[in-house]
Amino acid sequence: MLHPERMISADEIKKAIFNDEIIEEYPEDARGESCLVLNTENSRAIHVVCSPKRDYLAIITAYQPTIEQWSS
Repeated sequence: MLHPERMISADEIKKAIFNDEIIEEYPEDARGESCLVLNTENSRAIHVVCSPKRDYLAIITAYQPTIEQWSS
């Protein structure tokens, strides 16, 4: 909330889930199978971690990765 420029919209999350690529998979995650999705639209990268459930897709977290943590 202190950095409005880093806020992630629901639309950005939807685009990541439906249009972009899975860059990591976590089949043994304690929360259940999950994956990391990358969205590169809107001139910035967005990571979304999600987990498929029987009746829905759980969004665990969404964030803007820092350059120090991730490579292109």
